[in-house]
Amino acid sequence: MRQESFDFLQKYLNNSSPTGFESEGQKLWLEYIKPYIDEYFVDTYGSVVGVVNPQAEYKVVIEAHADEISWFVNYITPEGYIYLRRNGGSDALIAPSKRVNIYTAKGIVKAVFGWPAIHVRKVENDKAPTIDTVFLDCGASNREEVEAMGIHVGCVATFEDEFTVLNDRYYVGRALDNRIGGFMIAEVARMLKENGNQLPFGLYIVNAVQEEIGLRGAEMIAHRIKPDVAIITDVTHDTQSPMYDKKSSGDIHCGKGPVIAYGPAVQNNVRDLIIRTAQEKEIPFQRAAVSRATGTDTDAFAYSNAGVASALISLPLKYMHTTVETVHKDDVENVIKMIYETILKIQDKQDFRYLS
Repeated sequence: MRQESFDFLQKYLNNSSPTGFESEGQKLWLEYIKPYIDEYFVDTYGSVVGVVNPQAEYKVVIEAHADEISWFVNYITPEGYIYLRRNGGSDALIAPSKRVNIYTAKGIVKAVFGWPAIHVRKVENDKAPTIDTVFLDCGASNREEVEAMGIHVGCVATFEDEFTVLNDRYYVGRALDNRIGGFMIAEVARMLKENGNQLPFGLYIVNAVQEEIGLRGAEMIAHRIKPDVAIITDVTHDTQSPMYDKKSSGDIHCGKGPVIAYGPAVQNNVRDLIIRTAQEKEIPFQRAAVSRATGTDTDAFAYSNAGVASALISLPLKYMHTTVETVHKDDVENVIKMIYETILKIQDKQDFRYLS
C-alpha cells in the first residue's frame, strides 16, 4: 500500500463516525476522494456519493457504509453515573474497563466504563455485563456536574481505541466495520483515475450512513440514484478463531481472499461476472451462503426501485463489533483489486437479467 493511502486509512479509522453522526468521517472521506471524481453530492442524512461520468444514462454503484456502533446517554444518576442505550449492535459484554469519548456541544468528554473490583464481587455468581448493568463514569460527583460538562440524554459515545498493525500482517482497530469498506472503494476510484480508465457508464462511489440500524442510508440513496448495477462491500466473520461453529457460520479465513456471497438478494449474473474476473486475474476468493438476506446494504439496493442487479464482496474480519476488529492486509488489497477489475469488465447498458 502506498504511504498516502495508509495515512488516510489510519486517520479515517481513528475518527469517530457513530450511526446518525457520521459527518466528520464523511468530510475526511470526501476530501480524500475529490481528486478522483467529477462531482459529488450529499443527501439529507449524510450519505456521500462521488460520481464519475455523471451525464451517463447507465449507472453503476460501488458502495460501503460509513457508520460505526456506539452508545446514547439514556439516564444520569443523582450520583453522576451514566446509563446508556445502544446505537447499533454495541456489545455490553466488552464494555467494562473501556475508555470512551462522549460527544457534546462543548466538545469531547472523556469517560470510562466502570466495573466493581473482583475483590468485592462473589465471582461464583458473576453474570455477563448487560446494557442494564454497564455504566459510564466521567469523573463527576453528581448529576449537575455531569450536565455542566455538556452531557445530556441523547449525547453519543464511542470507544476510544486506535488503529494498529499486528505482526505486519493485520490491520486492527474499532470501526473497520465498515470504514475499511469506505477506504477500499475510495482506492478503486483512485486507481481508475490514476490509470486513465475511461468508463462507458456513470460510476457512483457511495459511502452510506446508518447501516448499523437497518440499512437506512442505503435505502435512501438507492432510490435517489436509481442505479442499474450495485457492487457492495462489507465485512464478514472469519470463522477460524475459537468459539465459531463452521457448520452454521461457514469456513472463512482471514488471508485467503475476499468472500463472494450466494443468496436470493445477490444477482447471479453479476456475481458470476465477479467470479470470472477473479479467476482471470488470479485474485483469490472464498464463497459464503447468506440464505434469506445478506444483512448488508446489498439487500437495500437489490430490492430498491424496480430491482437493482446487486452483488456482495465481503472482507473477512475477526472480532466484529469489538475494539480490536482485525483484517488481513492481503484481503484488503484483493477486495480493491476485485472491485476495480470487475468495474472494467462491465459494459455500457449491460443486461444482467436472467432472461429477456
